[in-house]
Amino acid sequence: MLNALYQYAVEQQLALPVGFALKTVKAFLCLTADGRFLGLELSDDRTYAAPDIGSLANGTNRCNPLVEKSGIVVPAVASTKSAYFQQVLEEGSSVLPALGACLAALRSAETLDAMHRELEREKIKPGDRITFRVDGACILEIPGLVAWWQEYRRRFASPRDGAKSPCLITGQLTVPLETAPPINGLSVVGGHPRGDALICFDKDAFCSYGLSQAANAPVSEEAYAGVKAALDELLKKAPIVAGMKFVHWYDRPLPSPEDGLDGVMAGFELDAEEEEEENAPPEEPVNASAVRAQADALPKSVYSGQPQAPLPDRYFILLLSGVSGRVMIRRYEQGAYEDLQRKLALWYDDLSLCRMDGVSAMRSYKLSARLYRLMKRQDNDKEPYKRAAKELAGIVPAVFSAILAGGPLPDAVAARSLAYIRSQMLQNDEERTSPPIPDGICCQWLKAWLMRRNRLKRQEEKLMLYYNPHHPDSAYQIGALVAVYAAIQRAAMPDVNASMVQRYYASASQMPALVLGRLAAMSNHHQEKLEYRWQEDMFQELLDAASVAMGDSIPAVLNLEEQAYFALGYRQMHAEINHRQNEFYARQKEKKEGTQAIQKEDA
Repeated sequence: MLNALYQYAVEQQLALPVGFALKTVKAFLCLTADGRFLGLELSDDRTYAAPDIGSLANGTNRCNPLVEKSGIVVPAVASTKSAYFQQVLEEGSSVLPALGACLAALRSAETLDAMHRELEREKIKPGDRITFRVDGACILEIPGLVAWWQEYRRRFASPRDGAKSPCLITGQLTVPLETAPPINGLSVVGGHPRGDALICFDKDAFCSYGLSQAANAPVSEEAYAGVKAALDELLKKAPIVAGMKFVHWYDRPLPSPEDGLDGVMAGFELDAEEEEEENAPPEEPVNASAVRAQADALPKSVYSGQPQAPLPDRYFILLLSGVSGRVMIRRYEQGAYEDLQRKLALWYDDLSLCRMDGVSAMRSYKLSARLYRLMKRQDNDKEPYKRAAKELAGIVPAVFSAILAGGPLPDAVAARSLAYIRSQMLQNDEERTSPPIPDGICCQWLKAWLMRRNRLKRQEEKLMLYYNPHHPDSAYQIGALVAVYAAIQRAAMPDVNASMVQRYYASASQMPALVLGRLAAMSNHHQEKLEYRWQEDMFQELLDAASVAMGDSIPAVLNLEEQAYFALGYRQMHAEINHRQNEFYARQKEKKEGTQAIQKEDA
């Protein structure tokens, strides 16, 4: 993992010179070459590579040179740190004359007063970082600065730095880095605002073989600087999921802006107000092969006759969070890029499900929306992030592994999806204009869970994008049958307050033998109230097909797998009913328009 991060930093040219760190500058004190103060120039808050002494500044009288807080650079009252700042300028002025100009300005009482007035006028706070410009050039960019600082900082070397060990990152013999600089970017997932330690041996329990601190995991300063630069950069763009940061990269740049992992994993921000799938505009027609072709396009391009940029060989994934000032690696995955593309194509296939029109495919959702359905259902949830970190922390890594390995999803996915559906179906919403339908995203979870479960058992799965009247599982057909009963009641009694769905869905989905007879008797009563003959014929045809496919026996109790089939059968039958009704209305409209056209011609 460390070597992969180091190689990424080298490839992307992210690593800073040893002893440097990126720092934001608020303002520049502009000087002439002889130290006369010209005024204050505000910065655009860009970052500069600046000399940094790291943890050696903590709890000591030292401070960072050249770029520091204005209260240290231009102190109201002299302090040991401001004295140290001037000491470094004095020692460096023999090599870098520009530092002598800065020192001369700071030691002039008149110039110091002028600087104070300018800082106050521009409202620069004592905690804002400032530095100098000498003859218009920023002192952080003058030639020779890197070489001088790297030579100067050797005086901070520990007496034990003589022993060399193989670096865990590069394999080269090196003097181990005794204290690794912290990694930034994890403060939003439990990390410390000042950064978190990736390599830390401050407790005896973390040490072994009589070794102390860095000797337990020797890394060179140069190599670790690359690892830190890579992580700091990747964490800036990494999305958050369930209290973790999702970091991923490839061993070489992608030949296209399309990133398969971005397509599946990106956008982790939880969205409690995700647009209802039933009300979304139609998407592309259902076509399983098209979904697979889209995901496989990049690896297949290797064999096409068109010139292509080289594909990455490997992908790398890290799930990170911060705990007590340390980087917590929740998950690390790596593998072949082409294998990743095949696994993502399989993921899209397993999720594919038709919308409620029975014709088009459900649109692609952010993984955040999918994960939200695995949490306890709450209306007007104002803090989903906090709940996600608690409720999903244990399940998210397992879901990632299942997606990346093409393996089975944990049973908790099915149990949580079914709990969300039951809560949704039992809700009595007076403003609802359509019958309650099992949530589409939850049903996608259930379909993927079933597909992968049966694939592991080497059993053929006959779940399709839309309703399958020949599916052999009786629970699937029972769900379809209950959906027809609900549709009949809706057609016969559109203004009913509490439908049979609110009253019987939970019982029917878990103990169908207990309630199915009662639902059938109620449905016979509802059928007598149907207004149109075409509805009677359609419902009767669907009832007969589901009853025959269900078989001779009705299960007394449905297990987790059968409850998942029930929910899918219920939803897909509703989609089939909608499809048939829409076709009927389209034919009627076409017939009416044809009649009107004939009448117009006759007139």
